[in-house]
Amino acid sequence: MAKKDKNNKQEEDGENKDESRPDYDELASKVTVISKPLASRKLTKKVYKVVKKATKAKSLRRGVKEVVKAIRKGEKGLVILAGDVSPIDVISHIPIMCEDSKLPYVYVPSKVDLGASSMTKRPTSIVLIKPHQDIKESYEECVETVKTLPLPI
Repeated sequence: MAKKDKNNKQEEDGENKDESRPDYDELASKVTVISKPLASRKLTKKVYKVVKKATKAKSLRRGVKEVVKAIRKGEKGLVILAGDVSPIDVISHIPIMCEDSKLPYVYVPSKVDLGASSMTKRPTSIVLIKPHQDIKESYEECVETVKTLPLPI
């Protein structure tokens, strides 16, 4: 009897999480004004998968301090920023650094989802995915798609 109750409770919790979780359009409407280029729904999903793979392959830099340090040292990769970071000044200087270093960057709508895909319980405002053999194919696909997005003027 206890096992059935436990399983039912887990199923109910899972259903409640899916229902209360906002969809892409709702998240995209809450992003800041500098969040350009914003990833599409399809690209956002791909980016989250690559972040998850990069975390497992240990080729990920997470957080503003760590990413800025990596960019200054000349590390190459794909920069993913959360679009709903508040205050905006926390990450407003990073797109300029990326353009100076010729690094591709893209915004995703949610810092909570970005943190979850990088396998932490904390919301994450920015990650840098470094190229790695284990994630080469999906990484290259994301980079090519991000490079086709129009840059803000």
